[in-house]
Amino acid sequence: MATRHFLSLLDLTAVELMQLLKRAIELKAMHRAGEVYTPLKNKVLAMIFEKSSTRTRVSFEAGMVQLGGHAMFLSPRDTQLGRGEPIEDTARVLSSMVDIIMVRTFEHEKIETLAKYSSVPIINGLTDWVHPCQLLADMQTWIEHRGDIKGRTVTYVGDGNNMCHSYINAARLLDFNLRIACPEGYDPDPELVSVADDRVSIIRDPREACENTDLIVTDVWASMGQEEEQKQREKSFADYQVDQTLMNLANDDALFMHCLPAHRGEEVSAEIIDGPRSVVWDEAENRLHAQKALLEFLLLNQ
Repeated sequence: MATRHFLSLLDLTAVELMQLLKRAIELKAMHRAGEVYTPLKNKVLAMIFEKSSTRTRVSFEAGMVQLGGHAMFLSPRDTQLGRGEPIEDTARVLSSMVDIIMVRTFEHEKIETLAKYSSVPIINGLTDWVHPCQLLADMQTWIEHRGDIKGRTVTYVGDGNNMCHSYINAARLLDFNLRIACPEGYDPDPELVSVADDRVSIIRDPREACENTDLIVTDVWASMGQEEEQKQREKSFADYQVDQTLMNLANDDALFMHCLPAHRGEEVSAEIIDGPRSVVWDEAENRLHAQKALLEFLLLNQ
């Protein structure tokens, strides 16, 4: 059987994605019930980090331990990648020693090259292009709180970045409508939008985008690697803070999500992220359970 990779949500079919999300919910229930489930005994996950992380590192490392395996943290300081070893060589060597590899890096091309030369599954822990593991957690959280997302309306407020790209892919697979509220000059990739234009729209006015929506999502205005743009981005996104005014335009049972870390007072007000409609803490915890389901799927073909 060919090696399966998870570089974006589109590496899964819609059926596989729903099965994986349901499995994540099952694994969460098993964990909370204290059930010991260790199908990955003697399996090793190598975790390559070129970007700093809290949720990605802890969830993958804890997830492997809970499933009976082991996780190995590798930073550029710890490997020859940081000294210029070709990605192709690293992929060949690492995949001969471990069972699965997770990578958190900048350029998406790097992870595609790793996948091309790796003999074991590669997981995208985040690139500048997409953040698919976060969408697994987001969609699991939605299902837990509201059920099927098919036909619902989701509003993404902010930069057309990797999170926005992943929401576009999720809209295609799970059949929901996505409104993207962003200022000019910060649009998501036009090709991604055009492929999904039957369910994705770009709306400049965040108030219009949030009217009668079921879920509002945002992300930081300046991602890692964009710190020098912070001041300009603060000006560009000044009208795009998710605050009580925007939440009041949404449906009464609308939820708020953020992938974290959050900057209160910038992309979201404290009263929203810490308020009753926010599910960010469930969303963060679900990184653990969704990624356990993903590890199980890739390593056991389940």
